[in-house]
Amino acid sequence: MIEQKTPHLTNFRKWQAWKEQGDLDAKKQLIEQYLPLVEYVTNRMAIGLPKNVMKDDLASNGVMGLIDAIEKFDYCRGLQFETYASWRIRGAIIDGLRQGDWVPRSVREKAKKVEEAYQHLEQHYLRSVTDAEIAEYLQVSEKDFVAMLQDISVTTVCSLEDPIRDEEAETRKSLLVDEKAKNPDYKVHEFYLKESLIKGIERLTEKERTVVSLFYYEELSLSEIAEVMSLSPSRISQLHSKAILRLRGALDKHKDQLLQH
Repeated sequence: MIEQKTPHLTNFRKWQAWKEQGDLDAKKQLIEQYLPLVEYVTNRMAIGLPKNVMKDDLASNGVMGLIDAIEKFDYCRGLQFETYASWRIRGAIIDGLRQGDWVPRSVREKAKKVEEAYQHLEQHYLRSVTDAEIAEYLQVSEKDFVAMLQDISVTTVCSLEDPIRDEEAETRKSLLVDEKAKNPDYKVHEFYLKESLIKGIERLTEKERTVVSLFYYEELSLSEIAEVMSLSPSRISQLHSKAILRLRGALDKHKDQLLQH
């Protein structure tokens, strides 16, 4: 009786054939095997994007990210390819969105104003501020503030991809370096990043924390979260936007520390 190959061994041999021998057929098989990752990341990122953004365009950019991941992945390090590839796919999709100028300047300006409002008021009051307080600070009605959040929701998919400073290329995500790397600065960066995120999460309301947890840790879609929390998808989108803007403000407050140490 012929012994069946385990999926893990078969997969390892594909990587070995591609990386060690340059076997293009093995590379093709790896691309086909991991294509569902592109669909998964694309579907998650498509939530809340404008209707003029075609999912097929997102997927095309995602495939390029997958190919890039397969070309650069070091299979000998024992890391999980799916995690690595998901970041590459996401990054390629975001690059494509930016090149297409998918978010109007006016919307980006609104997002910046709301982010600065959260940062200023929460630093002043040392607590989570209400929609009414933010609206008053922005000199708009609460109804207009809710409309602003709906517009801004399309920008929050890029939250970790945004540069720490406008004139620099380093992103917040780039601070999440490999823990195995022997970088003497890493522990300091890690400390300030975690401190900033903890303080930011503490400022979130209970509903905002729930949305963040379900979306980023349980990996539910916004529509699934809406069902779980018995709220409308638009309300979940608003909660997600407010959570991201609060966290951005927390990170921005400590960006100088992150860069100086």
